[in-house]
Amino acid sequence: MNRGRLIMVPGPTNVPDRVMRAMIKPMISHRSPAFRRLFESLTENMRYLFQTQGDVYALTSSGTGGVECIISNTVNPGDKVVIPVFGLFSERMKEAVIRRGGRPIEIPFEWGEAPSAERIKEAVEAEDEIKAIMIVYNETSTGVTVRDLPEIGKIAEENNLLLVVDAVSILGGDELPVDRWGVDICVTASQKCLACPPGLALFSVSEKAWEVIEETRRPFYFDIAMMRSFSRRSETPFTPAIPLFYALDEALRIIREEGLERRFRRHRICSEAFYDAIEAMGLKPLPEEAVRSRTVITFRRPVGIDGAAVRRVMDEEYGVVIAGGAGKLRDETLRIGCMGIISEAETLLTVNALENALLDLGYNAESGVGIEAARRRFRR
Repeated sequence: MNRGRLIMVPGPTNVPDRVMRAMIKPMISHRSPAFRRLFESLTENMRYLFQTQGDVYALTSSGTGGVECIISNTVNPGDKVVIPVFGLFSERMKEAVIRRGGRPIEIPFEWGEAPSAERIKEAVEAEDEIKAIMIVYNETSTGVTVRDLPEIGKIAEENNLLLVVDAVSILGGDELPVDRWGVDICVTASQKCLACPPGLALFSVSEKAWEVIEETRRPFYFDIAMMRSFSRRSETPFTPAIPLFYALDEALRIIREEGLERRFRRHRICSEAFYDAIEAMGLKPLPEEAVRSRTVITFRRPVGIDGAAVRRVMDEEYGVVIAGGAGKLRDETLRIGCMGIISEAETLLTVNALENALLDLGYNAESGVGIEAARRRFRR
């Protein structure tokens, strides 16, 4: 990777040189044999990523556009949808359902908590005529992962409900076998764990989901049924971002070369090193250990230390960029993206920058404790 500033936010992430170079390939027509070969390669590799035998698509859009796409293809006005709300992006999912005319059955949780299968089951049993469970698997604003997702998939199956999952900030960085866990529609984005530039949303569709989609009054540009029709001849309905398709194809090739299990293990070890370092420095991760994300490390800023100042010093003095909080936690937390290009090198550079920035700002901690804690994790 061409080293400049180390971008350690929860997306966009650092991008390998191979992926960047792929974008300068000669332009082709999206109605040509060359494009159809590219489309078929993407389809095969996306199925590997999602661990599905179902249909998969890449859409020229942000991750939020991908979420809106799947909601607008499955929700008609008046439809009831169970949605746990436990952070900014689950709030946005609920809002998208409302704007579609749906009726969200909200299950509220404190920010930093994870939805439980038990609470979701109670909500499903308390309401009639529910159409779907829609859930954010990894809440980017709080660094919480819903570890009950396999059980939630069983609840959806037992009650003949769609399970729609926003996996924007986790797919490719942690386990999510779409078919095995009963996920009917799963959406992610290019600029997170895939280590690809921003601009593409990816999603999978099950056979059960197609039955619902065909009965839904769909939008025009985001019409998934139209995408399926064009995909039969390995094309897209409208002009896609062809350079980004090239980049995605290369990013997916890199993922296959590494293998999902090795990739998940790498993300897990690096996340554990981050948490060890943060706690060694006297800082407090926001979520409880059992539900901490392996791709978004969220922790409370130290009392008396300005979070924006920490980020500024890390950027200007040490060349590492991390994120502040999001939503109502904007001024209370800091977030580190542990996704895509993440290894011992990036982890230690980030921990070192964070530790030094805190010391520069007068934080009372023993010098070197964070970096040593992270190193111990990697030596295990």
